[in-house]
Amino acid sequence: MASENASPAQQGRRVVESGYDSIGAKYASERRLGTREIALLRQFTDRVPAGGHVLDAGCGAGVPVAEWLSQSFAVTGVDISARQIELARERVAGARFVRADMTDLDFPDGSFDGICSFYAIIHVPREAHEQILTTFRRMLRPGGVVLLCLGAGDLKDDFDEFLGTPMYWSHYDAETNLAMLRTAGFEVLHAERVPDNLAADDGPKHLFVLARVKGGQ
Repeated sequence: MASENASPAQQGRRVVESGYDSIGAKYASERRLGTREIALLRQFTDRVPAGGHVLDAGCGAGVPVAEWLSQSFAVTGVDISARQIELARERVAGARFVRADMTDLDFPDGSFDGICSFYAIIHVPREAHEQILTTFRRMLRPGGVVLLCLGAGDLKDDFDEFLGTPMYWSHYDAETNLAMLRTAGFEVLHAERVPDNLAADDGPKHLFVLARVKGGQ
């Protein structure tokens, strides 16, 4: 149980970590790629050189995204949940998985040709989102691309239930997210709102953004 003296952001981090530890296998079995997500992934992979290095930030149990990417690229997956990383190592033999907090990644500059993040940044306190985008930019090679799931609406600290466990969400609206990407050094190539296929039909949509490092080809 989170300390009553902890800030909402600190509580949120603990809730996300423990929540995904507890629903690891259930989440992996229910998370599927929808039609639009597949189309966006293809746009992303078309811009990554064959055999290139890709980071899956917030990889969960490695399925479906890291598994899909590992068919064509050298994939590194990171996640805050120890249980999810354990499952990823079991399920996706062709990728490397590391337990890490997305707000504290220390891969060297220019480590990756592409960075992908599905349904993960939205679980990080939004005050850290600008730093995450700047770190992604630093870790990308010239011309590198990102495909990111971001918030489409303004939501500061939301504690609710997800798949039977407590969960936390935090994000800015779509316009703020696009502005932060540009400030971090990205050129936005495409952005659209995509419904979460684990949510109800009238549930939230998230902003998926395909962008590249400014000046890239």
